[in-house]
Amino acid sequence: MTTTERPQPSTTADERTMLEGWLDYHRRTLAWKCEGLSEAQLRTAAVEPSELSLMGLVRHMAEVERIWFRRTLVNEDLGPIYFSDEDPDGEFHLTDADTWKEAYATWQAEIEIARRNAARFGLDDLTEGRHRRTGAQYNLRWLYTHMIEEYARHNGHADLIRERIDGATGY
Repeated sequence: MTTTERPQPSTTADERTMLEGWLDYHRRTLAWKCEGLSEAQLRTAAVEPSELSLMGLVRHMAEVERIWFRRTLVNEDLGPIYFSDEDPDGEFHLTDADTWKEAYATWQAEIEIARRNAARFGLDDLTEGRHRRTGAQYNLRWLYTHMIEEYARHNGHADLIRERIDGATGY
């Protein structure tokens, strides 16, 4: 595996800098787990019967970034990218037309929009949108904490998938 720069978050930063540092660290970790693989390897569902693949995880995280930092944070609902009511796990259902280049670019674009949207809020500011099922509002601190745990959990999946594909391990 090549090495994506993943600076460790500061151990002495203020809260916001630390939360943003850990979120960016986990974003870069997922990118790192995907580096150096072929299109076929990125599509590989490594543990049957699961359809979970590295490309599917990246597509899923693009959806998650969109849901929390666009729909919930700023009340901008553009609809899902890959899933639908008919296929609620659509981000994991890859077709021949789906490419790594598109999945990665979409994910990175959603991350950049997330950063811009979050920059407008303080940690205690409430979201402009509400959770679509519960109607709950959140503060930005909660969103950052949730996104860190979401990435950390899926990076664990990515670790196992990558090791199954080519034996590469690392933290």
